[in-house]
Amino acid sequence: MAKCLTVSYSSSSVTDIERVTVIGSGLMGSGIAQVVAAAGIQATLVDVSEQALDKGRGIITASLKRMARKKFPDSPKDQESLVEETLSRVHVSTNAEEAASNAGLVVEAIVENLEVKKKLFSSLDRVAPASTIFASNTSSLPITDIASATGRADRFAGLHFFNPVPQMKLVEVIRTDATSQETIDALFSLCFRLKKAPVGCADTPGFIVNRLMVPYMMEAIRLVERGDASPEDVDTAMKYGAGYPMGPFELMDVVGLDTLKFITDGWYNDTASLQGKALAAPSHMLNHLVKQGKYGRKSGEGFYSYNGVGHDKKSKA
Repeated sequence: MAKCLTVSYSSSSVTDIERVTVIGSGLMGSGIAQVVAAAGIQATLVDVSEQALDKGRGIITASLKRMARKKFPDSPKDQESLVEETLSRVHVSTNAEEAASNAGLVVEAIVENLEVKKKLFSSLDRVAPASTIFASNTSSLPITDIASATGRADRFAGLHFFNPVPQMKLVEVIRTDATSQETIDALFSLCFRLKKAPVGCADTPGFIVNRLMVPYMMEAIRLVERGDASPEDVDTAMKYGAGYPMGPFELMDVVGLDTLKFITDGWYNDTASLQGKALAAPSHMLNHLVKQGKYGRKSGEGFYSYNGVGHDKKSKA
């Protein structure tokens, strides 16, 4: 029988995390900082420049204003109060080591590059308290490899949020062979406080969601590459036949075609499994779009073209 990862959780044995440092102020990092602050926890957002931090804080402010209008549609005063109160718990810094020195948890949400992540955690490991938990928001890199740069493998885990963080309920909590149960309990407890739905998973390529979703998206591309169907028809089939909120090509444009290519290239190059290589085999169509800079919604064009609201013309695939 296959070994199953089980996660037991006891709130009575968990010490609440009261200070969270988030490294990286992009969409993911700012989103994580927002939900942390919204839960009444002090959040410090870290990036390399004041300009990047201003942008991250702007993302948080805009998101909070949207949520406040929805929660208090008839009360501008309550809207303003919600935004200001939450922002009062969002601090910013360009000094990662200083920000980690008093944190109960450090969450990394920077570029998907193993060596860059290892270098960051190695430097933070020297200054953060021994009790501080380290977590990576990576969606594709092995947590074990990142943790190897530190001396706290027992207090290192994956904490994979989904975009957009304020709206998406799921968080994958990734446990390595060395991660302690105490660490897992603390992270589950935090997720519950953030009003998220945590799930446990071993440190396996793609974790749960991407392990299932990426092969699905790649097979959709292969259907089109073989001339079996158009992107529009595949999307329509999965929305109306399977009940999915969006089809695979719409989803890929949201995820980012460059991100998808990065993940599949990593799986294809790193796995010795023939099955794994088949799931992530290179796609000419995907490679061509990425080479042209057509990454999806964020670049204005991917499988579809966008006008700022939605796709406004059919794909050319």
